[in-house]
Amino acid sequence: MFSVVRGYNILIIVIAQYLASIYIMAHGKPLKQVVLDVNLFMLVLASAATIAGGYIINNFYDSEKDLINRPFKSQLDRLVSQNTKLSFYFVLNFGAAVMASYVSFRTVMFFSVYIFGIWFYSHKLKKLPFIGNLVSAILTITPFFAIFMYYKNFETVIFVHAMFLFLMIYMRELTKDLENIKGDLALGYKTIPIIYGENASKIMLTVLSFLTLIPTYLLLYRFEIGYMYLYFYLCIILLLIFLVILWKSKTKTHYLILHNILKFMIVAGVFCIVLINVGVVLNRI
Repeated sequence: MFSVVRGYNILIIVIAQYLASIYIMAHGKPLKQVVLDVNLFMLVLASAATIAGGYIINNFYDSEKDLINRPFKSQLDRLVSQNTKLSFYFVLNFGAAVMASYVSFRTVMFFSVYIFGIWFYSHKLKKLPFIGNLVSAILTITPFFAIFMYYKNFETVIFVHAMFLFLMIYMRELTKDLENIKGDLALGYKTIPIIYGENASKIMLTVLSFLTLIPTYLLLYRFEIGYMYLYFYLCIILLLIFLVILWKSKTKTHYLILHNILKFMIVAGVFCIVLINVGVVLNRI
């Protein structure tokens, strides 16, 4: 079940939500006030439960495709019956609604829409070119939007960080489509690589890479981000390596390497948030 709900991904998202709250969303509040905020804790738990449920329903609809694209993981996931997965899916979503109700009725409505959006994406939108990738990227950053609305912090730097993250996730989704061409083609998924070809996808990824440089430049030269500038310089180097490998890629293994480069950049970005102010823990206790 841990494999089905991708527990490691959920752990990273929980850490990311707390670090984003401490260093970006509520950077002006005392550390203890943020960490011990019960409403924030409930928001993070509701997000984790909703995302776990999303992975379950996604696994349910993609079970045949995963047999082709991820045979080992698929065999592991099949140790849990489909009935058990669906039961756990409803329990998680109900739990998310209960936890959201602790914060406010508006929060319950927000997570209800989020849950429906994940289901609709897994059931219909995932098979559509452009729309599938776009909706997937939006759904991925939605938990951070919940934190953003809770703190009502409308600083420009937050939107720039969000744009950087959105572009990185969009690139990762498109790279996954290149990696999973075989299974998508067998199951009738109309992804960008299948409809427009691998070269068109590579051109799109190249354009997205250059677009990513816009928020990177703004964060480096227009905003105060402390030592996190080291992370963004590393990202520029990794994006150049990504582009070199991209245009030489021909096999699933090559695309897996590209996928892992983007995944590393996203996960590293989570932990590098602490570089914005390395003394924040000492100064704000």
